[in-house]
Amino acid sequence: MKIAFVGKGGSGKTTLSSLFVRRLATAGHPVLAVDADINQHLGAALGLTDDQAAAVPAMGAHLDEIKDYLRGSNPRIADAASMIKTTPPGRGSRLLRIVEDNPVWRRCARPVTVDGASLRLLATGAFTEEDLGVACFHSKVGAVELCLNHLVDGQGEYVVVDMTAGSDSFASGLFTRFDLTVLVVEPTRKGVSVYRQYRDYAADFDVHLKVVGNKVQHEDDAAFLREEVGPDLLAVFGQSAWVRRTEQGRTPAFEELEPANASVLQTLHAAADASYELRDPERYMRQMVDFHLRNAASWGNAKTGVDLAAQVDPGFVLGGDPLHV
Repeated sequence: MKIAFVGKGGSGKTTLSSLFVRRLATAGHPVLAVDADINQHLGAALGLTDDQAAAVPAMGAHLDEIKDYLRGSNPRIADAASMIKTTPPGRGSRLLRIVEDNPVWRRCARPVTVDGASLRLLATGAFTEEDLGVACFHSKVGAVELCLNHLVDGQGEYVVVDMTAGSDSFASGLFTRFDLTVLVVEPTRKGVSVYRQYRDYAADFDVHLKVVGNKVQHEDDAAFLREEVGPDLLAVFGQSAWVRRTEQGRTPAFEELEPANASVLQTLHAAADASYELRDPERYMRQMVDFHLRNAASWGNAKTGVDLAAQVDPGFVLGGDPLHV
């Protein structure tokens, strides 16, 4: 399953995504955690030191190598230079799987241990001084989009992506690549307005969106969210001494997380598993192709000098007929 955590800056999405990753890993599931936020904090939230987090390779710095591997022997893609972030897979493309060893994971992923459980961490890489005035962060996130477009994942396997804050999450087709999108919302008018904006964006693309209230201090906060969010509200996460200790650089055992907050992660886990039954491989592929054609017409053809529409392999469905994977 592919799960995204989104929300406005400061809402606590990185904290909740890291907790969910811990929940999955300590339950024995294969987990690939991806830091796709412009502020790269997921590694630290998972217990890495600053030096360890900084040592995780930037996917954006290895984009050409990623492209070259993924295109494989696909005859519709002449070379890595003619691939863009939305290029869809076709016959001959190399596909990625969560539980495998491949050059992309070897180059970009790093093992992380949380409470004795292991997982892999990927990071887009931070926005640097060299990027100022000449690049946008979406050029880095493009590496994640390309990988998810070529990923075949199964039940009981998880990719958890900490997305960039705010409505920038919807600035590329990446937001359609998930089985479940978790919007972290604070119990405030501003938080609710962000929810309504996300809800409207999501509705146009059949995005499966659920809300987790965060920083809920008392029942009035919870009641406010229930009234304003309605059935999209999945659970509410309360104030947490465990989270505070973690933010202070301490390392409390995961089993010491407050029972009420631990139950929120259990609810999230159940929602993620249920989302697997809602998968529609053909719709997933149609959305992938649609965004590719949009990007091709908007800028891709001009940049590459190639008719990128020709990269679409008619009839190929990722995750559909076993012959196509």
